[in-house]
Amino acid sequence: MKKLLVVYGVVLGLFSLYIFNYARSEKTSSLKDETPLTGKLSEKFVMVTFQSGIEYWKSGLKGFEDGAQLFNVSVEYRGAARYDVHEQITVLEQVIAKKPAGIALSAIDPEALTPAINKAHEQGIPIVLFDSDAPSSKALTYIGTNNREAGSVAAQQMAELLDQNGETAVITQPRQYNQQERTKGFQKTILQKYPNMKVSAVLDGKGDELTSKKQALAILKKKPNMKGIFATEANGARGVAQAVKAAGLQGKVSVIGFDKDKKTLDGIKDGSIAATLGQDTWQMGYWSLHMLFLANHHSRSLPASIDTGVTIITKNNVDHYYAND
Repeated sequence: MKKLLVVYGVVLGLFSLYIFNYARSEKTSSLKDETPLTGKLSEKFVMVTFQSGIEYWKSGLKGFEDGAQLFNVSVEYRGAARYDVHEQITVLEQVIAKKPAGIALSAIDPEALTPAINKAHEQGIPIVLFDSDAPSSKALTYIGTNNREAGSVAAQQMAELLDQNGETAVITQPRQYNQQERTKGFQKTILQKYPNMKVSAVLDGKGDELTSKKQALAILKKKPNMKGIFATEANGARGVAQAVKAAGLQGKVSVIGFDKDKKTLDGIKDGSIAATLGQDTWQMGYWSLHMLFLANHHSRSLPASIDTGVTIITKNNVDHYYAND
């Protein structure tokens, strides 16, 4: 994990240097075109998510607000209350109609959200994607986890837990792009690197604890030799952990989750979850605000993506994440 932290520290350091040089070159290129890196409170940037009441978004919103304070601009948070693509499209359309200075969006469904994302772009409203991308859209950039790589990291951690031998399964949300990528990274790494392991099933947990529990119970019954389950989001991990306990298989089936909400950390603490991959959601919000501000004040193109990284959280380091979340 220390190596990962060093790598991500270097990446973020280089990106900070990019921002510094970007701003300096903008200022010195022409006095006529010079725009100070400060805004005004009437300049409003909006963050749009789904399942707006969950704990997961709090850190990203704090990063967004901290970025706004740096540039002296204002922010607003909007989100679909449920895990519902049509509701998120409606919320995004309402935000676009108010013509904000920019929008940071986490897309529940990449294909379904693309027309509304493109509408914002065509109306001259800067829009960036964070956490969950819509790669075929006209959004300016994506800020968040490299989810394909994160899935690979999860597979390597699972292989370590299982001594590179045994059946595994994935509980995911198959229509959400970030989780599609995590699943692909997990499957590809198992297939290419661990010949004595296989992914026997990929199941839809619908981002719901109870549904994930039911899916996990079904696969544990169908596949009695199952040794590990990777849940690509936090609710899924908690549901899978409950299923393993209900089946009397604690200590025999390893559970790996995603994210670092308190319930997941509690699961690691009590041993029901072996590990989780923690994302840096504060960085997602913070750099989303930066990218929107720069798009609104400068003409240069933005980086295609910014990888905010992951860290592996286990019983050995879980206390550190309680202290910081």
